[in-house]
Amino acid sequence: MNLVDPAHPPSRKAPLVWAIGAAIPWLLLAAGQVVWFAIDPRLRWVHTVAAVVTVLGIVVFVVVVPLWRYRVHRWDIDAKAVYTRTGWLVQERRIAPISRVQTVDTERGPLDQLFGLANVTVTTASSALVATVTVTGAAAGVCSRVFANKFANT
Repeated sequence: MNLVDPAHPPSRKAPLVWAIGAAIPWLLLAAGQVVWFAIDPRLRWVHTVAAVVTVLGIVVFVVVVPLWRYRVHRWDIDAKAVYTRTGWLVQERRIAPISRVQTVDTERGPLDQLFGLANVTVTTASSALVATVTVTGAAAGVCSRVFANKFANT
């Protein structure tokens, strides 16, 4: 089996969903810092350091990471296997042979549903281990059509 470079990127909406998902905890942290400053304005330098770290975290995890993930994440499916490439600092390629597929699961969180996205997990098994291949941020209609058609015939 050849290691194919997967061709399909996530949906164009995926970076926005990833950014919103990352922004929620960072905004809660920022709100907590505002409350902390309102209650105890002493030690301004500590508040300043905390605010700078929070802003850097927001920039990295809400802006940079979703765009980088979109550039790296890819998936593909053919008659032989499901292929994925994921990661951002450490990139991983996975192959799930069609002949070994046991289950195909779809997960759609609240943001995924709002933006019409889905995450598909293909599970395979062998005598040694259970392996999974996950397609993240794909358009829900594409997932349903491609994966249902592929596995309805196997």
